[in-house]
Amino acid sequence: MKISAIPTGKFKLDGGAMFGVVPKRMWNKWHPADADNMCTWQMRCLLIEDGEKKILIDTGIGSKQDEKFRSHFLPHDEISFETSLGALGLGMADITDVIITHFHFDHVGGAVSKDHHGQLLPTFPNATYWSNASHYDWAIDPNPREAASFLKENIVPLQAHGVLKFVDEVNGIAWSDNIKLYFVHGHTQSMMIPHILLPNGKTLVYCADLIPSHHHIPIPYVMAYDVRPLETLKEKHEFYERVNNSDHILFFEHDAHVAAGILTTSESGRVIYGGEVEIDGII
Repeated sequence: MKISAIPTGKFKLDGGAMFGVVPKRMWNKWHPADADNMCTWQMRCLLIEDGEKKILIDTGIGSKQDEKFRSHFLPHDEISFETSLGALGLGMADITDVIITHFHFDHVGGAVSKDHHGQLLPTFPNATYWSNASHYDWAIDPNPREAASFLKENIVPLQAHGVLKFVDEVNGIAWSDNIKLYFVHGHTQSMMIPHILLPNGKTLVYCADLIPSHHHIPIPYVMAYDVRPLETLKEKHEFYERVNNSDHILFFEHDAHVAAGILTTSESGRVIYGGEVEIDGII
């Protein structure tokens, strides 16, 4: 097995939306906002090379959206899927599986691309894409709160081309010998949290939007985007009871600088960030 973080570019989101009820005077000290209150975030995916399988988790925002859409989120950076995979000697056709944690555009936008004729096609032509039926139903007929995040052009082509498959919604379900999937419902319905068993015996947890950055580790730091924030509080508490130990490494999809880290406990008993961990090239 080989593990690689795959940065796909940065974008901007409103700082208040990202930190919810936490006052700006607190979060702005270590994640400064620009004049428009926008903060920069990474769209960091994960590549797992396991035997003949080359598995991606999430796909970033992609490049097919128009300028009006892009003006809201200001995607930038010279890094893309092509450049990140190319640096590893891989191309789009090498990917065998794509696990989509949820269908919000910044997690699934790169799953579908436009060809030279404007036709929407799966970006990874030889891959099977994985979701779950509960989240698919939630995304394909979205509530007004999330409608702007669930774009049909990121979802329908996967079904139309027959490459989308569903896993059963069972916590700890084995997707493969080395990958288990857990489910949370605070951020959105049935978001998947992959747990990857590493060769060194540790477990790498892809946190998706349960903990988008290491700055979101404190329990009250819940995004305003979450549809059930009180459920997120409960899910974070239960999550920490399971992963706050030296055997678990957390992967942060949106952290601008830190790809992965561990948890620890403060003298007062609070769960806090315990430091960065290098994961690239774990074999």
